[in-house]
Amino acid sequence: MSRTVTLVLLDSAGRPLGALPPFGVPEPWWQEAGSIVAAVRQRHGLEVAVLRLLDADRPAPPGGHVRYLAQVVDAPAVPLEPVAVDLAPHPLRQPWAKAGGPADSVAWATGELRRLGRRVTAVAQQRTWNLSAIWRLDTDQGPAWLKQLPPFSRHEPTVLAFPVDRGVGVGVDLPGHPNSLINGPVVLAADGEGRMLLADVPGEDRYGAGEGERAAVAAEHHAVQLRACGVVGELVAAGVPDLRGARLAGWIRERLAGHDVSAAAGLLDGLDHRFRQVGDCGLPDTLVHGDLHPGNVRGDDGRRTVIDWADSFAGHPAFDILRLIEDVDADAAARLIDAWARRWRADVPGSDPHRAVDLLRPVAPLRLAAVYAMFLAAIEPSEHPYHVHDVPAALARAAAVARP
Repeated sequence: MSRTVTLVLLDSAGRPLGALPPFGVPEPWWQEAGSIVAAVRQRHGLEVAVLRLLDADRPAPPGGHVRYLAQVVDAPAVPLEPVAVDLAPHPLRQPWAKAGGPADSVAWATGELRRLGRRVTAVAQQRTWNLSAIWRLDTDQGPAWLKQLPPFSRHEPTVLAFPVDRGVGVGVDLPGHPNSLINGPVVLAADGEGRMLLADVPGEDRYGAGEGERAAVAAEHHAVQLRACGVVGELVAAGVPDLRGARLAGWIRERLAGHDVSAAAGLLDGLDHRFRQVGDCGLPDTLVHGDLHPGNVRGDDGRRTVIDWADSFAGHPAFDILRLIEDVDADAAARLIDAWARRWRADVPGSDPHRAVDLLRPVAPLRLAAVYAMFLAAIEPSEHPYHVHDVPAALARAAAVARP
């Protein structure tokens, strides 16, 4: 599936110039900006920063004909098509989606790298949408990554930099930064307003990982979660969302208020009782990644780093194993669950991990529906197509899993 792009350009002062002729890019995913920037450089010799989605010819990604707003430093020599575009400010617009926002963020990152003794040799925008903006900065000491986050995800650098000596030692050596509680990218700098500068993580994103690699990810992640059990309160105090036990039930209902939840009404009505049953299973609350699929694991077959902790929260450990097994066959999923349960039974004698997983199976997609609803409530309307169909789809999955 392809994507055709039209860029509406602003000049360096944020004034509208017109639109470039449409062109194609290989990735269908609307948030991928790297190929857009590269294509404009190759076709027109222009350096642009993609700001945000304007509209598309289909109701949701991927593919289709998509219009973006972008900013250019130098006036283009290519003829531009006059277009009408609404440049009115919006209270939910993210800083990187505003004129001058990307330049400000790159300047901040360049200054932080200079402070660390690293000279920036090239900057490449990678992604921009309502959940993050990402740039790669090449330096004389290797690449670094600038990631900028919306308010509901700004606890990610706190999680990444949380010190290991405040966790519970479990006698397991984890890859990644030796001073961090988790196995994640190293934070080089953070400004407390959503920007963070990350060290490079070598390897590849592990999309398509098989059962063996998922088993290794689960075992390493268990060590992280066991360490984190002893510091859940400190993580919450530091700003990590607190979705422990019945708090999650209330959080789900609040986020889904105003949405059509009829498909999962029975599940929602029984949430409090279900969470009491989960509590009786005896597993401790811990740090939950929130989106632990293989694409959020980077490395190779021998060394892995878990990336993208923006959805992390304090809560039940079963949510991560349920995410990790989503797209494997039933037999492989059962084996992965059995291994996960054996580890927790060994570390928490008398607990019932299997029952906890069974109780939380329908809650996992229900929580995702609430997450998508939170996104929609926190982003400007032009960005809604990214998520608008996710809420009913997740509610339908939750209802299907909850049926006897």
